[in-house]
Amino acid sequence: MTRSDSPPVEELTAALADPATLRRSVAAGAVGVFVHWFDWAAYAYLASTIAAVFFPAENSTAGLLAVFGVFAVSFGIRPIGALVFGPLGDRVGRKRTLSVVIFMMSGATLVIGLLPGYSTLGIAAPVLLVVLRLLQGFAAGGEFGSAASFLAEYAPRRRRGFGVSWLEVGSLLGFLAGSFVFLLLSLGLSDAQLTSWGWRIPFLIAAPLGIIGFVIRNKIEDTPEYRALEATDNVPRSPVRELFRHNKKQLLQAAGLMTMMHVPFYAVLTYLVTYETDHLGHSAGSAALLSTVISLVGLVLVPGFGRLSDRVGRRPVLIGAGVALFVLATPAFLLMRTGLAGTWVAALALGVILAAILGTYAVWSAEIFPTRTRQGGLSIAYNLTAALFAGTVPYVMTVLISATGTTLVPGPYLMVAAVIGLVAAFSMRETVGTPLLRAEDLDG
Repeated sequence: MTRSDSPPVEELTAALADPATLRRSVAAGAVGVFVHWFDWAAYAYLASTIAAVFFPAENSTAGLLAVFGVFAVSFGIRPIGALVFGPLGDRVGRKRTLSVVIFMMSGATLVIGLLPGYSTLGIAAPVLLVVLRLLQGFAAGGEFGSAASFLAEYAPRRRRGFGVSWLEVGSLLGFLAGSFVFLLLSLGLSDAQLTSWGWRIPFLIAAPLGIIGFVIRNKIEDTPEYRALEATDNVPRSPVRELFRHNKKQLLQAAGLMTMMHVPFYAVLTYLVTYETDHLGHSAGSAALLSTVISLVGLVLVPGFGRLSDRVGRRPVLIGAGVALFVLATPAFLLMRTGLAGTWVAALALGVILAAILGTYAVWSAEIFPTRTRQGGLSIAYNLTAALFAGTVPYVMTVLISATGTTLVPGPYLMVAAVIGLVAAFSMRETVGTPLLRAEDLDG
């Protein structure tokens, strides 16, 4: 079909979406990322306990590094999952990949919750843990790209930033639920009970949640944009080749924005719990409570920043957040040294900056890709940067602090991430209000 005889883009999309479908699409996108991040948060918060269960007890530092290493390795396989599920979603639709990845992640999470520890299985226990985390990481490689494309393509054009921000609301809800469960376990169980059986509870809870998510996702229709490609016989046959041939610039730009998101996300919501207990001397319960409060603040602010980007543009919101991260990162960790009150003020400030990034990076990344390669581009950019800069955060921080003897390492690390994101943001045009399905998408 040529451009001259293609149906108008607005006509194609308007005919395929209705308010009830929009509500279901938000639920489908949010429930999947909720389940995903609940699982990842549970693993991160229980790192010390999992180290005691699955690794020899002779060296607690080595065990903790091993757990963080498994955390990093599971991120390392995510680009492979992205290369499979991202282009697959551009070929067969967003809905199918959304359903498959949540089924795989939930199944692996359930098995981890039932897995015997080192005292029972010996070396087989950590080996099986690695295998299951690799399976989760492989499936997770398809989660973000599928969900972000789905939400972006269903959201009304003038409220797209607000609509896509619910993807990260789901992420924060997952982290909030994970931190809340960890808080309850920390307060209600002794260390012996937590190590014996209590650590399994979050993983067992995640399994039925995954089943609910699978049912919701399996009942939804695919996006208006993708169905428009199907209706006009313009579904790409080789989205990977098309992506790297025509959209390399967008891929690099999205990777830059995502780097600036990944590092503070995992530093503030994951690693900070360990940092507070190991280096600042705060209790595990206090650290979990602070993480919970940061997540609650984010739940309010992320949609607000998404809505703000719909009004003033993606560029000013995201660039402002990047500059704030660069300027305040190291002073924040200096402030944490002054005591518990300083830790709360510094962490909450970083949480506000993170909320601004979370409210805008996904929608801006989605808007720069054409529909034909959107899911593949988002998946590859997100998971490649996650493998390099997200899952490695706890491990790198632990090693660098041990090697340098200073607990200020996280500050400069966040500053580097801010510079990478700002370079990408300054190279990008404003995209607020632009259509996602363009005439060139229908010329395939």
